Amino acid sequence: MLHHRSSGQRASKGQAPGSLLIDVRQVVKSYTTPSGAFTALKGVSLQVQAGEFVAVVGKSGSGKSTLINLIAGIDRPSSGEINIAHTPVHALSQEQLAIWRGRNVGVVFQFFQLLPTLTVAENVVLPMDFCNTYPVRERRPRALALLDRVGIAEQADKLPSALSGGQQQRAAIARALANDPSLIVADEPTGNLDSRSGAELLSFMRRSVDEFGQTIVMVTHDPNAAAFADRVLFLADGRIVDEMAEPTAERVLDYMKKLGA
Repeated sequence: MLHHRSSGQRASKGQAPGSLLIDVRQVVKSYTTPSGAFTALKGVSLQVQAGEFVAVVGKSGSGKSTLINLIAGIDRPSSGEINIAHTPVHALSQEQLAIWRGRNVGVVFQFFQLLPTLTVAENVVLPMDFCNTYPVRERRPRALALLDRVGIAEQADKLPSALSGGQQQRAAIARALANDPSLIVADEPTGNLDSRSGAELLSFMRRSVDEFGQTIVMVTHDPNAAAFADRVLFLADGRIVDEMAEPTAERVLDYMKKLGA
């Protein structure tokens, strides 16, 4: 499976394509559980350039979701440093973190998480309302433009329940793009979609990188999804054990088998 890749023509928030956007250094994340302490990440370091599409692959429990939650500012490291576009995310207070995340990170979840009582367009407007990033009169037109970009403009005034799973995930991506974030993080974005809808969604994500210079970090267990990325990071037992440039589904699958993923 071949996909056109480019360095990206524009990176959001003034980040030049190819400049360092994510710099994670020696990050450890430990949790206290009823059975004792558990270390999910063990000294992870990684760098992601602006305008790069990176997939994170590993078996369940390897630390994938923990890593993406730390990069998104949803969770905090126990130790180590996380710098996103030169912001020391690990050092922000909870209040600062919420403001930073709302303006700089778009998050796409496996189960869409659209608010069921709001229309699709209203769901996309919501992040702009929360962060006050655009004048009120510009918010709905921007939401409609983003929905057009993901190919579901005609669904704008419907409730999420009227949309297919693939359409709901496209709406979730439009919502993630609402505040023109420097980074999109996606946690198993195709995990609740059929293969055709998943491939369409991944093609859109690929175009967002190639045509708009978006930066995407995606967690997936699907080698076909990983093949859309520029680079794949393999996690095992809380550590990055290898990476693969210009991945193909076959090569990713072979390596996952070696990891027991």
